[in-house]
Amino acid sequence: MKGIVAFTALALAGTAQIALADTPTQASLDEGWTARIAPADAAIAKAHPKEARWFPVRVPGEIQRTLVESKRVPDPYIGTNEAAIQWAGLTGWDMHRTLQVTPQMLSRGHLDLVFDGLDTFATVTVNGHEVLTADNAHRRWRVDAKPWLKAGANEIAVHFDSPIRKLQPMVLAEAHPLPGEYDSAFGDEPKGKQTSPYIRKPKYDYGWDWGPRIVNTGIWQHVRLEAWDDARLAGFEVTQTALNDAEAMLSARFHVVADKPVRMTLRENVTGPDGQALAPVERTVSVGAGTTEIDLPLSIDHPHKWWPAGYGDQPLYKVAGAIADGAGAGATADRTVGLRTVELIRGGGAMGFKVNGVPIFAKGSNLIPLDMFPSRVTEVTMTSLLTDAREANMNMIRVWGGGTYLDDAFYDAADRLGLMVWQDFMFGGSVTPPDAAYRENVRVEAEQQVERLGSHPSIVLWAGGNEVLSGWENWSDRKAFKKAVGPDEQERIATAMTVLFDQVLRGAVSQHSPGTPYWPGSPSNDYDGPTDTDAGGDRHFWDVWSGSKPVENYTASCPRFMSEFGFQAMPVMATINDFAGKGPFTPDSPVMKAHQKFLAGEGNARLQFYLDARLRPAKDFADFVYLTQVNQMQAIELAARHHRACEPVTMGSLYWQLNDVWPSISWASIDHYGRWKLLQYAAKRFFAPQIVTAEHKDASTHVTLVSDAVSPVAAQWSLTGYAMDGTKLGQAGGDVTLAPTTATTGADVPDAQVFGTAASNASYAVAELTVGGKLVSRQIVERELPKAMAYPVPQVAVTWDGDTVTLRAAKLARAVMLDFGSVDAHAADNGFDLLPGESRSIQITSKAGEAALRKALVVRTLAGAK
Repeated sequence: MKGIVAFTALALAGTAQIALADTPTQASLDEGWTARIAPADAAIAKAHPKEARWFPVRVPGEIQRTLVESKRVPDPYIGTNEAAIQWAGLTGWDMHRTLQVTPQMLSRGHLDLVFDGLDTFATVTVNGHEVLTADNAHRRWRVDAKPWLKAGANEIAVHFDSPIRKLQPMVLAEAHPLPGEYDSAFGDEPKGKQTSPYIRKPKYDYGWDWGPRIVNTGIWQHVRLEAWDDARLAGFEVTQTALNDAEAMLSARFHVVADKPVRMTLRENVTGPDGQALAPVERTVSVGAGTTEIDLPLSIDHPHKWWPAGYGDQPLYKVAGAIADGAGAGATADRTVGLRTVELIRGGGAMGFKVNGVPIFAKGSNLIPLDMFPSRVTEVTMTSLLTDAREANMNMIRVWGGGTYLDDAFYDAADRLGLMVWQDFMFGGSVTPPDAAYRENVRVEAEQQVERLGSHPSIVLWAGGNEVLSGWENWSDRKAFKKAVGPDEQERIATAMTVLFDQVLRGAVSQHSPGTPYWPGSPSNDYDGPTDTDAGGDRHFWDVWSGSKPVENYTASCPRFMSEFGFQAMPVMATINDFAGKGPFTPDSPVMKAHQKFLAGEGNARLQFYLDARLRPAKDFADFVYLTQVNQMQAIELAARHHRACEPVTMGSLYWQLNDVWPSISWASIDHYGRWKLLQYAAKRFFAPQIVTAEHKDASTHVTLVSDAVSPVAAQWSLTGYAMDGTKLGQAGGDVTLAPTTATTGADVPDAQVFGTAASNASYAVAELTVGGKLVSRQIVERELPKAMAYPVPQVAVTWDGDTVTLRAAKLARAVMLDFGSVDAHAADNGFDLLPGESRSIQITSKAGEAALRKALVVRTLAGAK
């Protein structure tokens, strides 16, 4: 989490170097920390004597991260090691460091200790004096430590309670504990009696159906010492108050904290996308003791608007604020802003987005946390993942609510790439405590986070969280809980959730990001009818996969906005070898079950269930891996194309999920090591700006053409039937004008026109869309499930030219995968179809040499492998 205010900063070893002038200054306290098991936890200390003695620990960081990196516990990402780290979440921990303070530093008016993140139940002491208690990992914590500091060496100590052990006595005493998320697989909590609903901590720490259980502890964000005298700049926000083609009106809000009445001069400077500076704005003000908010208006002539990817450019303005003179002089802060308007499309159940007045079909996926140890997620990792999303023609990412609020660098990258962000508040799905103290804790958290992130143009929605309200309304365990606690307690909890999600969080957004819509949760209908239905609001559809329904059920209706739907696949063999070794493996190997969290490790049976339902039998484990990726690709493509064909009834398609939190078998299209599954390649095709969608049903193929363009597009479409030997059977098609930002019906083409009398398993059709003489979209149409199709042996010829491989198919090659096995290699395209006589050249990026790549390459298709 980036600090919102900049000061003069110096730090050397254990001494905080603080300047003598009135200018607010800061010194990093990230270095020099050590940790140990809290002595009160004698049993765990006895079991782990090395960790009962002080050892160096990383800050920012989680203590568990240090345990792994220093090899004090085996890496939980490898093999079946997850159980070996569980003890670390069940003990208290002590951390401390020495701080050298000079008499000159003590001459300052205030010496504030600032923790950007403490996870979670923490008690901070200075020279043995308790100065701060924390209970929310999502908040920033500040305390004036000067009264307890002395010249010379000072001890800063933090004690962390085990979140499980601290809350467990209360939870076990409850006759009906609040329903949570996922029960522990390690016996540290009885089933149905989870502590996670009662704590403001990343919920995925407790385990999810795609990630391990690592209940982290530590100073997970930066810590520093801030020195100031009469006043400090506590915050700086920039909001847009009006925007048209001629002018943009902004308001820069300075949050000033003073310990007595003072005068100061505030200044703001704006730098345009071209690097040109606008005339500065200054104002001299008097502020009283306490916190004061001062707004400085500014205007920008002929503004350059920020657009989502595919709709225009992403020009960004830098707004710098400073206390230029008087009390607190020298404090600065800045924000990067994009000028855009966002509104929700509502009415009649509709749910969608307009940006700058243009309706935008949201194409994208859901983002889960990037690592079990968030402190080790780098800017490079975040930017690379978002760049991959943009490369796949996505324009929206939903940041799921069971993790953390991400670092500014994530949103900076989204701003530059034009990726809209649906930002959940951090609620993963458990029922929330009904007490007022909990809501007040969340209020502070929400206001801090929206103030920090609210100026990012990429954030187009703040949502209350994940599945809290829909779960309360629809899930069987919640219904049983409501019956058990009785009507009075049920009403108390429901009312408290309404206050939290409809007032507290909505209020934080309206106060700190008034130009961004708020949505009470996902799924939701914003209190305008039932949640999680096709008729209104956004939808989480899990009948397919979780409910074992046929993949074709994705096309049964047109939801208003599909914010979750997903289908699992294995990662590539290189990733499997990285976490599991060299094998041999089966889907039921212990290590495979350990890295499959769906159904508590039994989820690979669901992979097999859908393979049996749709595809041919696997010939070996590597073929099993390939076939699961084909199944995932085809399932999500079917759904996403259908959602786009439903436009404007449907206005969004966000599949679950983009990434992995650890190396695993999951719904991700990009695995934890950044390797693409076939789905990620397919997303580039089905999220293309213009696509053809062909759905076969009842002896007819319904053809729909979809365009994201804001003006009409002249195009041609065709639907051509072929026998398996490539003989043409029939054709339909014609010229069409694609309507702007919506779907256009092509035709309903009867089977006889395209297939003639050919057998359904021995023929196929190719739907194509051409714009300006260029093929922009293609889809294969089959009248039978793939397992029933009589695919010919495609006879794929392979030739190499440096780092480029060319494939040429003599006959139809379905779902071609360039599989390099354990060799780490990235193909520029994959998972595509080759028609008879068609060839494609693919560039391969790898550190391996050409000879190694040639040796490793296996070309897989639905007809078999070569």
